[in-house]
Amino acid sequence: MPKTASKPVKPSNAIDIGAELLASVQEMKVGARARVHHPEIQEFVRARLSSGLSQSDFAALLGVSVRTLQDWEQGRRKPSGAAMTLYKIAERRPEVLRELAA
Repeated sequence: MPKTASKPVKPSNAIDIGAELLASVQEMKVGARARVHHPEIQEFVRARLSSGLSQSDFAALLGVSVRTLQDWEQGRRKPSGAAMTLYKIAERRPEVLRELAA
């Protein structure tokens, strides 16, 4: 029985990946962006960034490990009462933390 060459049949609702990729490349060349992502910055990250301290410096100043600070920043854990008070100071008066770190 001879083999017949047949092209795969595209379903009517199939996506043309090649055309999609070509369109994406053309958009990139002209500088058009299809998606813009604006991540929400967690409150703990905002407080640390406003103080101008790195994670390790901020954690040392609060008396916690870097891993604990990362857990707070990523929402996996909540700080204790004393740590929460220090965080509020960092949020409202970042210059105080910069002064303490110096």
